[in-house]
Amino acid sequence: MPPESGSSSLAEPVTGADALPAEETTEPRSGADRPAPGPAAARSRLTTRRWLQIGVGAALAVLAILGVLGVWVLSHEGAVTDQLVDRQSSALVASIRYEGAMLDQETGIRGYGLSGRSDFLDPYNEGRAQEATALRALRTLSVTPRERADLALVTRRAEIWRTRIADPLSTAKGDAVTRLASERAAEGKVEFDALRAAMTAQQRHLTQARADGRADLHTVRTERNAVFLGIAVVILVIAVLVFVGLRRGITMPLERLAADTGQVADGDFGHPITGHGPADLRRLATGVEAMRQRLTEELAFSSEARDQLADQAEDLRRSNAELEQFAYVASHDLQEPLRKVASFSQMLRRRYSEQLDERANQYIDFAIEGANRMQALINDLLQFSRVGRVHEARVDVDLEEVYATTVSTLSLSIEEAGARLSHGPLPTVTGDPGQLGLLLQNLLSNAVKFRSPDRTPEIRVTAERHGDMWHFAVTDNGIGIGPEYAERVFVIFQRLHTREAYPGTGIGLAVCKKIVEFHGGTIGVDPAHEPGARITFTLPAQASEPETAEEDQGLSRSPRP
Repeated sequence: MPPESGSSSLAEPVTGADALPAEETTEPRSGADRPAPGPAAARSRLTTRRWLQIGVGAALAVLAILGVLGVWVLSHEGAVTDQLVDRQSSALVASIRYEGAMLDQETGIRGYGLSGRSDFLDPYNEGRAQEATALRALRTLSVTPRERADLALVTRRAEIWRTRIADPLSTAKGDAVTRLASERAAEGKVEFDALRAAMTAQQRHLTQARADGRADLHTVRTERNAVFLGIAVVILVIAVLVFVGLRRGITMPLERLAADTGQVADGDFGHPITGHGPADLRRLATGVEAMRQRLTEELAFSSEARDQLADQAEDLRRSNAELEQFAYVASHDLQEPLRKVASFSQMLRRRYSEQLDERANQYIDFAIEGANRMQALINDLLQFSRVGRVHEARVDVDLEEVYATTVSTLSLSIEEAGARLSHGPLPTVTGDPGQLGLLLQNLLSNAVKFRSPDRTPEIRVTAERHGDMWHFAVTDNGIGIGPEYAERVFVIFQRLHTREAYPGTGIGLAVCKKIVEFHGGTIGVDPAHEPGARITFTLPAQASEPETAEEDQGLSRSPRP
């Protein structure tokens, strides 16, 4: 078992030179001057694993000895029990059966001798069969010299009685039976009394042997109980020693280490961590102490870094304020010159188009188109920058109402495209109503814009509940999005088509991505959907909503505008 943690070999911390072997910390000595390592030094070098190996090995050795002793006691008890039950008691039973068989024979012979009737020989013949069975058992079970001598005497007396009395009478016929019986009546009585005396002596000896066997069994059982009681006491002592050893050698050093580290964790970074217990626990404490010193140095450095971060955060706040001011300027001051450029260009176009040639009119159209496109880009950039920065308080938003409002807003483009819109049941979520409306507006307008010329546009919006998230899908049968562009379409100003083919600034899906991520969801393109495109996105569900997904109860089509 590990030594007590209070001993000199374990209680004192081992740091610096004390942690090294003696030959590395002292001057070299000759073989005669160098002291031999003592038991305390040997114990101090033992690790937790070595202590456990020694303790477990000793405990297993003791348990093995106790197990062998217990097996021997049980085996001895079993042997004594078998001797009593299988041999001594069986031999006595066989002797009694043998006596009964001889009595049946004597009764049958005597009755046959008095009456001469052959039916009196039936008990005699049955007794002969029973005698043979009992005799075979006795010969098997009689193993001691006395038992063999008793059996030999009984069989000899039985043979004399049978030869002199039973066999002559059983073979006689008619009047010879009664005459022979009267002649040998006295002799028969003497011989059978001698046989009976021999059987009585045999049974007395067998009874005494069985009594001795019972006494031996009682003694063995007493020894067995004592041995198992001793085994239980030894096991209890081993358990106590193991508990005490683990407590003093491992648990208490770990508790002290935990107390030291807890004190450091509570803010006392100058508190030293000392090692106790086996060598590996002391090495662990030394490593933790080195880590504490390193962390103390790092904390001193990180305090400077925090000050720098605070300054940088202040710079970022100031920069954000300037960006907000820039957004305000862009939304008012920059748009005013663009409106003037566009307005005066249009006035030039109306008043002087007849006085200018075709190329000059084309230049004026280019100027008007550029100004309008610049104004659209500025408006879209403002819209993109406001997502997540300028928003209303989060409230419960009924997406059914948002969907209806969005369809009404896009009614003109939907009617021009001849698109058919439908949706499943839409839930109520928590978020910014304006931004969620903008999300649906961008997704539906994209589905209408990028329609296929070969088929009537069909657009459907669905929602399903999975756990604590709503999974939405906006599906169309338009020109679709290739898998290689599944990520690119959500990057700002990324266009897959020319401006002449499909108008726009290329910022709509980037705004959708920012809105969805601001609300704690994700958005992506389903590459497996054909034909057309399917944009999927998720939004957190309200805590009060059931977790079972709502199923579509049929098509709920919005009215054609």
